[in-house]
Amino acid sequence: MIDFRYHIVSLISVFLALAVGIALGAGPLKETIGDTLTGQVEALRAEKDGLRTELETSQARLANSSSWIGAAGPQLVDGTLEGRRVAVVQLGEINPERAAAIDSALTDAGATLTAHATVTDVWTDEELRSMRRALAGTFVQYLNPAPADDAQDETILAQALAQGLTGASPTSPDTLSESASTLLDLLDEGDQALIAVTEPVVTAADAVVVVSPYDEAAAATGTPGGEEQETTTSAQLAILEAAHERSEGAVLADAPRDAATLTDAVLADPELADRLTTVTGTDQAPGQISVALALNARIGGTTDHYGFGEEQTVLPQPVVLAPVDRTPTSVAPTDPNAAGNGG
Repeated sequence: MIDFRYHIVSLISVFLALAVGIALGAGPLKETIGDTLTGQVEALRAEKDGLRTELETSQARLANSSSWIGAAGPQLVDGTLEGRRVAVVQLGEINPERAAAIDSALTDAGATLTAHATVTDVWTDEELRSMRRALAGTFVQYLNPAPADDAQDETILAQALAQGLTGASPTSPDTLSESASTLLDLLDEGDQALIAVTEPVVTAADAVVVVSPYDEAAAATGTPGGEEQETTTSAQLAILEAAHERSEGAVLADAPRDAATLTDAVLADPELADRLTTVTGTDQAPGQISVALALNARIGGTTDHYGFGEEQTVLPQPVVLAPVDRTPTSVAPTDPNAAGNGG
């Protein structure tokens, strides 16, 4: 009985409070409450408009700064890659505007672009592992220097790509060696080609720029790709390492560091970080210009990581490079880091 009366009293109290609130809201406090709420709404609206204006102003300033840097780019990089031949390897589909801007920075620096090769999904497709293993076994006979006896398939494939792009004929340094041409043909052959080449490659490169795709969806969610992404990252690192080992210099042109990038994988491995050069933010003018300057520095003997994140240097310092020696010889060079190597 006591519990029942308690519930009755509680209900009466609730309804009484509700009635009082309604009475006050519709009566003497109506205008006060309404004015207060209206004032708060107007204040929030004004704050939102102010923030929007600040954002638009900041975006405009950033766009102006980027435009200025882009306009100054040709002067900043002028002559830093004069006489160098550069191959561009895309590790997947790249935004055309970004790809063109990186190309422009390289040519503004004086480089001649000898090749554009895009790595296809076949390179890491798990169902095609046996096919890649068979190809790797075929490639070994053409590689100079030969890979280690315990080299993984992805390492052999990467070295084949690097030699295919940089292997100059010792007797005619302006042309690809026979083995390099064969390797490129095998990589770009059939319906399950490992690479796609935009135009026939006839001249060996001195250096290589490796361009990493930018997955905006993954960047927005911050979601890593799991085991499949680990496999892809390992294969991409092998390509970058091979480009470094079999050329005069190689640079990774990477995405912004707002998601897991290939640069993060390099920096996570002290040995790789000491050997490889990376540039992040190459979707914007500062990063694109840095690619050319970083390649100049790498050829000049400096390894670093460029960008605006942790463990990165803001701007590469260019150096004066010695001219490339393209004197024909009767014997292929044995130094894999010499210009026109891997014959």
